[in-house]
Amino acid sequence: MINRKELKKRAKKVLKIHYGFLIIACMISGILANEFSDTFTLLSAENEIGVQEDSNAVLPSQLTASQVLKDIVEDNLEEGAKTAESIEKKEISESHDPVLGRTRGVLASVINSVSSGSIFVSIAAAINSMVGSESIAVLIMILGGLFLLFLAWFYIQNVFCVILRRIFLEARIYEKVPFERYMFLSHVKKWTKASFTMFVTSMYQTLWMFTIVGFVIKHYSYLMVPYIVAENPDIGANQAITLSRKMMNGHKWECFKISLTFLGWTLLSSMTFGLSAIFFSNPYKMCTYAELYAVLRKEAKLKNIKDADRMNDVYLFELPNKEELEKAYPEYKDRYVQEPELQGFAGFFANWFGILFKEGKKEKEYQEKMRLYQRYRAVSNVLDAKQYPKRLFSIAEEQKRTLVTGLDPLRNYTIWSLILMFFIFSGIGWLWEVSLHLITDGVFVNRGAMHGPWLPIYGSGGLLILILLKKFRSKPLLNFLCILIVCGILEYSTSYIMEMNTGLKWWDYSGYFLNLNGRICAEGLMVFGIGGMGFIYILAPVFDNLIRKIKPAVTKIVCIFLLIVFSIDMVYSHFYPNTGEGITDYEK
Repeated sequence: MINRKELKKRAKKVLKIHYGFLIIACMISGILANEFSDTFTLLSAENEIGVQEDSNAVLPSQLTASQVLKDIVEDNLEEGAKTAESIEKKEISESHDPVLGRTRGVLASVINSVSSGSIFVSIAAAINSMVGSESIAVLIMILGGLFLLFLAWFYIQNVFCVILRRIFLEARIYEKVPFERYMFLSHVKKWTKASFTMFVTSMYQTLWMFTIVGFVIKHYSYLMVPYIVAENPDIGANQAITLSRKMMNGHKWECFKISLTFLGWTLLSSMTFGLSAIFFSNPYKMCTYAELYAVLRKEAKLKNIKDADRMNDVYLFELPNKEELEKAYPEYKDRYVQEPELQGFAGFFANWFGILFKEGKKEKEYQEKMRLYQRYRAVSNVLDAKQYPKRLFSIAEEQKRTLVTGLDPLRNYTIWSLILMFFIFSGIGWLWEVSLHLITDGVFVNRGAMHGPWLPIYGSGGLLILILLKKFRSKPLLNFLCILIVCGILEYSTSYIMEMNTGLKWWDYSGYFLNLNGRICAEGLMVFGIGGMGFIYILAPVFDNLIRKIKPAVTKIVCIFLLIVFSIDMVYSHFYPNTGEGITDYEK
């Protein structure tokens, strides 16, 4: 007999510990897998009210794009192209907000092609050129679209229930559940297999739907399948389904009664437009069913049900002991290493900005202790039994890329290494801008306000994100967002100051989608963000390793020489800036 009160008591305890995280998990599931329809009741209701108030405001771009699709389906590709072209011109002419530019850039082109329907024309025309028949081209395009929709459902919506249950099962035992656990199936390389298992389960449930009563019964018979797959994604589809049926034997009516206890929460959700579901009942239900799976799993093992041994993730239900963790995590031996600190002025810059003004014996010891400390901190939650120990899982999870971890991106840099990297990155930026202009316009142009082969904004940006964001390097996602902010501020302020001082523009993003006064745009910031991540985690460590192989005296001579040449160029360019066609030919 299942003790419902005890299940819910434990569920509330888990929810209290992980409240915010589990709410977000359910919301993500509602978006990607549509598992919690109550979650979006509020938004749906508001949209319906908006539609009733103003029927003319309902997605006009989609309605016109649908006409393009209609023309294509009716074997009138030429007419569809004309319709798409007129729609695009109309939308661009009606777009008066300069921030939402639609005339330049890759992002604007994508938005225009989707909103006008020209993307469908392009696809149909491409297929038509290959098969030589508009009718067959339309058929292939429709079938291709259906296939892509199926793949999206198969690999995301169909399998996300497994990922969600894995999250809740880990939350039962551990205090910490990192966001990387959403990629659990990818790490163990079982995403496709888990997707197939859930696909087979869905097919069985669909077939049982035609029997009415059988559908309700099988709903509870298959209730444990996603939990079983979450515990062991390597299990076969029929094995998981059969095991779930055996686990639910004698418990389907009890599970039905558990479902009834949430009926009041369902009614409250409809009365609060889904708010109660978002902020309580959805994660509460999931916590309760996770506890139910733990009870049924334990019972199945006690009864020695066939294939119960396939539910073999021991540490999903009990904490590992100290000896097991020490064996799997050699970082344990570094547990007594304290965060090292350099004292005084040098210590301030080393600890906060990762800058070393020299690299003597004391600095080298500091670097080594910091490396050991950071290595331990990366797995400290696991070693403290606060987080699931991935290395103890029966299926070996894919470790982080040794290329990146071996580069030690959390390191500190000497002042001479930073100077050389400033010139290296400024040179890379110059090559990028010159090559881009050469490819698009077929003309070599020395880009930038200075005359030498460097663009200081790239070098300055690289050093700023490397120095200012030193404390965020261990958190890549947060670091990426900070890079966007730093690069945005740097690019905007540089553009403003240069224009105020000279009255000239060296770049103009007007017409790009999501631009700010033509000085920065979303498209450019994304490029800087991706490039910045590559610089921090790969390029800077690689360059630093190469620079360290050079004799210190040679490094200093090269740095001083480059600084002198750069200073001369900067002074000269202040009075005689590099201008002309392809450089400053932008209207104010």
